[in-house]
Amino acid sequence: MTPQRPITLATVTDAETLTRLQIEFGTEFDSHEPPFEILLPRFQRLLAEPTAFGLLAGSRTEPTGYAVVTLRPTVYCDGQLAVLDELYVRPDMRGDGIGTALLTAAVHETRRRDGGEMHINVDEIDTDARRFYERHGFVNIEPGTDYRMLCYTRELTGPSLTGSTNGE
Repeated sequence: MTPQRPITLATVTDAETLTRLQIEFGTEFDSHEPPFEILLPRFQRLLAEPTAFGLLAGSRTEPTGYAVVTLRPTVYCDGQLAVLDELYVRPDMRGDGIGTALLTAAVHETRRRDGGEMHINVDEIDTDARRFYERHGFVNIEPGTDYRMLCYTRELTGPSLTGSTNGE
């Protein structure tokens, strides 16, 4: 199926809409999201950067979903490395092709911005999201191997690493 409404590139003026959708996303999946007053300036800064973009599905006043992508230089491919930070479709709109349209638009815009590779982090237990991305050609194994790639995270606002001066 195709989405009922178009996919548009978000601007800084859409930061409030993206913030509300992010909070809605977090609420649905019971994940801790910062409050609106913290997220809003983050989205405003992000959307002002040439190394990031947001997409809205549907109208700006009543969006059905959104995606956020950040890009950075890398040695692992020609062009920018893109990270699909978020992709969300409102529950009552799922199954209508909106997620596919958002992902397709994200890949297209990433290529337009000289993207060479896209990474997506998905919770292991989120089998629906994993199936969705795999259906669209994304894999979680390093090409030429038979083992999964893992993503490790660490918040950098806590204590510094100690006892190592050589990066180990």
